Amino acid sequence: MTGPGKTPAAADDRRVFDRRLLRARRDRAAAGAARHDFLFDEAARDLAERVGGMRRRFALGLDLGCRDGAMARALGPGGRVGALVHADLSPAMAARAPRPALAADEEALPFREESFDLVVSALALHWVNDLPGALIQIRRVLAPGGAALLALFGAGTLTELRAGLASAEIAETGGAGARVAPLLDVRAAGALLQRAGFAMPVADEFAVPVRFADAARLLADLRGMGETNILAARPRAPLRRGALARFLAAAPAPYVCRFSIVVMTGWRPDA
Repeated sequence: MTGPGKTPAAADDRRVFDRRLLRARRDRAAAGAARHDFLFDEAARDLAERVGGMRRRFALGLDLGCRDGAMARALGPGGRVGALVHADLSPAMAARAPRPALAADEEALPFREESFDLVVSALALHWVNDLPGALIQIRRVLAPGGAALLALFGAGTLTELRAGLASAEIAETGGAGARVAPLLDVRAAGALLQRAGFAMPVADEFAVPVRFADAARLLADLRGMGETNILAARPRAPLRRGALARFLAAAPAPYVCRFSIVVMTGWRPDA
């Protein structure tokens, strides 16, 4: 396990995502995040309902990948969580979150073991290169008997976009680059929690169908979220204008696509 902010060269060789690029894109998206955060608000509301349904109160929680504070808004004051620490990979996002807040990498958590009673994360962990390792770190920062509720984009997300871009690029150039990231299958999520040492691991999935005015509006919203392609093996050249024009011309208007959200729940074992 590496220390905060450190990444060994061997891990760089195996990386799937360019997290420096992710940080830069989230920094750029921070100022306009409120205009594009509808999916993060939806995930935060779902997690808040789950926390509210638990029989215990959590004195101190961690919001991992907090963006501008969607989780705090969803939990509201006077609920099951006494205080919430906000952390985001992007310093610009963390600066817009409620206090206390800090910039922190989900791949190298800077917190002492057993620091929190609850860890929540609304749509941030799908971008980590080592999800099992991140889950182990989350378990370690939980106090015994503490809970983790983690929402990630799942494998059913943006299948329409993936197919449409590939078809347009093949027609234009004869081949297709990696434009949409691989995402977690809900069937693997519970096993990952168990592997990371969580007790009572549960994973479920729900779909959020979204209706956009057209496909161009979807692409603009993804840029506004800071959720565009950060694959380490992504094509370095942007999608050709001809391929993009083909895709937009073939896409129906309104454009309806589905976002799949996988929710992972587990507890740090206690006596």
